[in-house]
Formats: sequence, C-alpha cells, structure tokens
Amino acid sequence: MKKSPEHLSREAQKWWLKLTADYDLTDPAGLLLLQTSMEAFDRMRIAQGQISQDGTAIRDRFGQIKPHPLLTAERDSRAQMLMALKALHLDIEPLRSAPGRPYGT
Repeated sequence: MKKSPEHLSREAQKWWLKLTADYDLTDPAGLLLLQTSMEAFDRMRIAQGQISQDGTAIRDRFGQIKPHPLLTAERDSRAQMLMALKALHLDIEPLRSAPGRPYGT
C-alpha cells in the first residue's frame, strides 16, 4: 500500500488508503488518477463547506438574489472526481483475501 499524498485532507487520505488497499492500486497511472480524484474531492468539500455557511443563494451588490458562485465549483469538482474514479475502473469487485461469493449475495 502506497502512502497517501500529504496535501490531501484527512478524509481524502482515508479514502486513498481504503481504495489502494481494496483495489491493489500500485501502478503510477492509477495512483495519479486516484490523486486527481481525491484533490477534486477536497475541492468539492471546501466548496460544500462555504455553501453550507452562506446558503445556496446569496445577494449580489445590488441586493438581487443569485445562486452561490461556488455551486458551479462544487458541481465541477464532483464531476472531475467521478470521472477520475470511473477511469480507474473501480466498478469491478475489490480483491478479497478469501474465496467465495461476497457477503450478502
């Protein structure tokens, strides 16, 4: 298991460690895609935090109600994260240490 990049948030680092362990991600291209997805995840969380504080609508300098400008950053970061995760092809079953069907099937 490769150590998570230090610039990632704790939450993103936890995801990094889980995904690298569950899917045995070790190749440089896969790790770069994972890092890209976790950086987008962090940007999404930052935007979500500010939107939670300010609300989804704000008033502009003329007093008109407008959508929060970070709504687009949140949406774009989520899309970037999902695209990078999709490029990793994580929709396959993770590696398991024991043979047999997964629990619950």
